[in-house]
Amino acid sequence: MNDEIMVKIENVSFEYSSYIDESIQLAVKDLSIDIKQGEFLVVLGHNGSGKSTLAKMINGLIMPSSGNIFVNGLNTRDEDKIWDIRSTAGMVFQNPDNQIVATIVEEDVAFGPENLGVPQSELRKRVDDALETVEMTEYKNHAPHLLSGGQKQRVAIAGILAMEPDCIIFDEPTAMLDPVGRLEVMETIKKLNKEKGKTIILITHFMDEAVEADRVMVLNEGEAVMLGTPKEIFSQVEKLKILGLDVPQVTELVFELNKEGYAFSDDILSVEELVNLL
Repeated sequence: MNDEIMVKIENVSFEYSSYIDESIQLAVKDLSIDIKQGEFLVVLGHNGSGKSTLAKMINGLIMPSSGNIFVNGLNTRDEDKIWDIRSTAGMVFQNPDNQIVATIVEEDVAFGPENLGVPQSELRKRVDDALETVEMTEYKNHAPHLLSGGQKQRVAIAGILAMEPDCIIFDEPTAMLDPVGRLEVMETIKKLNKEKGKTIILITHFMDEAVEADRVMVLNEGEAVMLGTPKEIFSQVEKLKILGLDVPQVTELVFELNKEGYAFSDDILSVEELVNLL
C-alpha cells in the first residue's frame, strides 16, 4: 500500500424517493473517505445502511446527489471518462450468474477486454493470466453453468481482472455461496490485494471476512459511524451490537469470558491469537 489516493469520496450524499409516500430518503449522508492505492477496505453495515449504493457510485453506475467521487483522479460525474473509470475500478456483484454472459469460461473472461478493444494478441495473454490468478485455468473450456458457486464467482472475478483494473469493488461476493465457495473467493481476494497490489473495496456482512482488511468502515443509515483497523473496530463489541452487527466468533468468546471476570485483551480476532493468549 502506498500513500497515493485511489478513490477519493468527498461529502457524498445520495437521495431517492420513497415508494411508499414519495418522501425523500437519504441512502448515503455526507460521506467522506480517502482509499489508498493497494489498500484493502471492508465496508460493513446492516441491510439498508447504504453499502451497495456506495459501491455503485464508486463504479459510476449511479451519480451522487451531492458531493464528488474521484477514481484515480477522475470524477465519476464526467460522462466522457466513465469507461476509463470502470476500467480502473471493476465491480464484482453478489450473484455470479448475473455476470456470466458466455457459454465457455475463457470466452466469458474475454468478453470485457474484447469490448474495450484489446487486440487479439494481448487478449489471449490477459485471459490466460486472469484465469491463472483465480486458479481456474483447468476449467477454461468448461461451461460456466456446470461450475460450483465459488468457481462461478472466480470466473466473474477473472473477467474483471482481464480488464486490468487497479481497484476492484466487491459487493457481497460471497453472500450466495456455501462455506467452501466463500473460502475460495476470499483466498482469491486476499491474493489480488497482497500479491497483485490491487486496491480492494469489499462490502460484506460476514465479520470473519472483515478481519482480513487494512481498515473497516461501518455504515449506519448512510453515515460512516466507525472507521479504523479491524482490531480497533471489533474491540468495540457493545457498540457494534447496538448497530445490529455481530463480531468475529473469537472476539465474541473473549468478550463473554471478560464479562465472567477474565482480563483478556479485547482485540483478539483469530483462533491463533486466542490459542497463544491461553
